[in-house]
Amino acid sequence: MNNKYFNAFIFLLATAVLSTSAYYTQAYSTETESPKTELLVHKSPTCGCCKEWIKHANSNGYTTTTQDHSNLGEIKEMYDIKPQYRSCHTTVSSEGYIFEGHIPAKYITQFLSEDHPDAIGLSVPGMPLGSPGMEVGDRFMPYDVLILFKDGTSKVYAEVLKK
Repeated sequence: MNNKYFNAFIFLLATAVLSTSAYYTQAYSTETESPKTELLVHKSPTCGCCKEWIKHANSNGYTTTTQDHSNLGEIKEMYDIKPQYRSCHTTVSSEGYIFEGHIPAKYITQFLSEDHPDAIGLSVPGMPLGSPGMEVGDRFMPYDVLILFKDGTSKVYAEVLKK
């Protein structure tokens, strides 16, 4: 075989092997990685604590987008969030779950890794001091993270007793 043709053959063979290897590596890594959850945060345009909670979510691996509203009550009604479970912002995950208020990202991650067929999401009612986005120095008030169900009821999902 001519040396010029032999070199071209080796080059084409090496290219085919590398391309196939890259394809299988990419296909394998895509299958083993968990899908990236995106969060849509409905908030007031002037709310500073919402912006701080968004930073918390982003620093914990979530991708967020925001929509500013002059009337968040309409959003909360649309997602059937009862008045006793409401807070300053309403977040909707790409999976369709609702996360109301200043929920620590670790509980969102935990919730999304579990099976909750009767749940609409989680809530931290009000704006407890020390929750993500509501940090004021060392001040802290214990609070509950509630799981919200389709029938309008809730139960304690997690107790947050310290920072």
